[in-house]
Amino acid sequence: MSDSQSSHLDLLRFLERVQLGDLERTRGWIAAEEKRLAELAARLPPTAPPEWELESDLGRRPVRVHVGGCTMGGKGLRMRRISRDDALRLLGVDRLEACRYCRPDAELGVLD
Repeated sequence: MSDSQSSHLDLLRFLERVQLGDLERTRGWIAAEEKRLAELAARLPPTAPPEWELESDLGRRPVRVHVGGCTMGGKGLRMRRISRDDALRLLGVDRLEACRYCRPDAELGVLD
């Protein structure tokens, strides 16, 4: 191997060490920021679940009413926060199904 080839290789290895050092420094900054954000989140009060939720089917038609935070309802777009008045109307007037696990009808006092 000629001197120019070995010096080029030496330069590439030097560059690699510099970049690894930069990467470690960046990872340290990331870890510090993650720690800062975790400490900040720990100081915030937890958000309360909604009082009442409406579960929809995949076609977005209302299916059943839940007490807020019920884990038996659908996820994401299938669940929507609703007011107490809406929950009462949906269970009473519209005769929508109440979740049999969280029993919003019992919570609202609209049992048949």
